[in-house]
Amino acid sequence: MMKKILLTLSASVAFHVAALEPLSSAEMDNVTGQGGVYLTGDLVINESGGPLNADGPSGNGYNWQAVCSSGTLDRRCGARLAINTGNGRGWFVLDNIRGRFSFEGLTLRTRTINSGFGNDGASFNGDVFEIGLPNQLDYDNASFTIANSNSARPTDSGFQQTDVVTIEVNGTANLQGNLLIFPTGTP
Repeated sequence: MMKKILLTLSASVAFHVAALEPLSSAEMDNVTGQGGVYLTGDLVINESGGPLNADGPSGNGYNWQAVCSSGTLDRRCGARLAINTGNGRGWFVLDNIRGRFSFEGLTLRTRTINSGFGNDGASFNGDVFEIGLPNQLDYDNASFTIANSNSARPTDSGFQQTDVVTIEVNGTANLQGNLLIFPTGTP
């Protein structure tokens, strides 16, 4: 009985075989598609480790420690991003970056600008990098400090940092639109 069922099913299935054939340049001109990348992310940054303690015994005022509990005073538990401002004398710092950041629908693609933009698009007539903002960003215990400092690392000799503002975020931010990055120079 099982043999009859299998024979009947296999006979009723149509097999289609098609060979791949090369396309000419003229045929390729008629093919359209959409390029780009669609990203979804869930980032958790330094949830439990790597803190700096400002009142440690080291010579420059900062001491690496391994405890990042809520009972630790003056916790510096997050990641650090230091960017030199270009003149060699100062650093713009995002410090103590931590928490959870999640998003869905961030897109990356290139786009040709040849019109619009107050008639500047026609004279530009080139490709730009387009970052499509996700509809929403979700934050869970996210925080960071904006600061400036005289060196990149807190462990550098003579390190000094001025914290400007600390931002703490919980919730959702709704976003719309695209960010366009225009190239400069000649590749």
